[in-house]
Amino acid sequence: MNHRLLFVCLGNICRSPAAEGVFLHQLKSQDMEKHFVVDSAGTGGWHVGRPADSRMRSAAQQRGILLPSRARQITLEDLQTFDLILTMDADNLATVQSLATEVGPMATARIEPMLSYATKTSLEEVPDPYYGGDAGFEKVLDLLEDACEGLLIALSSQV
Repeated sequence: MNHRLLFVCLGNICRSPAAEGVFLHQLKSQDMEKHFVVDSAGTGGWHVGRPADSRMRSAAQQRGILLPSRARQITLEDLQTFDLILTMDADNLATVQSLATEVGPMATARIEPMLSYATKTSLEEVPDPYYGGDAGFEKVLDLLEDACEGLLIALSSQV
């Protein structure tokens, strides 16, 4: 059985593609890629078709993590296609929950905050590093590595 995961942030150029890349990296290191379908999306469509922010790609690359995805906007269909949708902050969570209400009973995806799987922080949101400096991108990657590790542990028992 494959787990279908969608990581969601605002524009799909910083946090959610980083979460996707970190999770894929962890899957590869444990030879578990075949058990998962992983994607990312944004609640907004401003950056559709663009690669991840160059600062995030650079920070991730320094950790050996690739961010190959292109930005896309979440669709109503995603709420029926994915098993689990992981949001980066409260605004993303509210937007995705609103879309699920719009879809109604056909929306079968569980929607959860990404950091609900983190074990090394009390933060509830992954901060948006877009308008900050390089340290913000590093912090986001630290948070995502922790949360993705917890997520993989939680889902591994179901593989």
